[in-house]
Amino acid sequence: MQAESLIEWSDAAFELVGILAAFLATGAIGFRYAALRGRMASADATETERLVFADAAQRAAALGLIGALARGWLLARSLPQAAARAHLTVGQLVTTDVQSGARVVFALAAIVGLLVAAARRRIGWPIAAVGVLGGFLTSALIGQFSRLVNPMHEMAAGLWIGTLFMVLVAGISAVLRDEPVGERRGVIIADMVNGFSPLALASGALVVLFGVWTAWRHLHTLDALWTTPYGLTLCLKLVLVALVFTLGAWNWRRQRPTLGSEPAAVAIRRSSRAELTVAALVVLVTSVLLVIPAPRPPGPTAGPPPGAAAPAGPPP
Repeated sequence: MQAESLIEWSDAAFELVGILAAFLATGAIGFRYAALRGRMASADATETERLVFADAAQRAAALGLIGALARGWLLARSLPQAAARAHLTVGQLVTTDVQSGARVVFALAAIVGLLVAAARRRIGWPIAAVGVLGGFLTSALIGQFSRLVNPMHEMAAGLWIGTLFMVLVAGISAVLRDEPVGERRGVIIADMVNGFSPLALASGALVVLFGVWTAWRHLHTLDALWTTPYGLTLCLKLVLVALVFTLGAWNWRRQRPTLGSEPAAVAIRRSSRAELTVAALVVLVTSVLLVIPAPRPPGPTAGPPPGAAAPAGPPP
């Protein structure tokens, strides 16, 4: 007799797609409003540098659009099931359920905003920011603030790792290949990294806060951390997350202060790739963790049924 699998791997695959999509969309917003904040219109930048920043923003918008489209597809895929559970049609669900309707509106805003931003229209960015970030906060619209913990954890992780991905792919790697900027490559990359650093620090702190909160809500007891499949998988994730934090701290404390030259930019690209590689492993483990059954909370201590006689005491 074949043993029953602990998880459905197809469910883990869909969770993986959802996480990657969220990171792409959120990372594009973080890149535009942190790494590139004020730089495309800066009076101190040359025309060539402003063009480089605009190109980087366009690349980030295109990558973010892929994530927004994937998130929209996952949402569209989930709506028929949600409607069936509520004994409604999809149209009725979207128009009568506040949270479902808001999720659709935010998803459309994210797609339209990033599409407009990818066409180099600045108005697209605020629309995209509302759509992408608002999509994580729909539970607040119906007063279910306790259900914001997981979405806030995912959003903070996306603003950290997703933006780091954009800094590396849409920023550093592209600028290093850009011939017209010449010797200014190191300075341009330093501007992007220095703009990203405060967001990375704040997002990392939120990842820890909401991660600990989420873990405790699922574990219930400390020994579940090493006595259950969920807890053991979480331990693996925590080890990898600690490694990501270590690599991030190295980049912030040792690599970032040396920026300004092209060799320093090449060095931080190398160390950022290592950080993203470990972060990719964290995402893989997280996609499995999301489909592993959480430990059951401890039940009340068993006692005699109501009306049963009390046990006899010791003989006199």
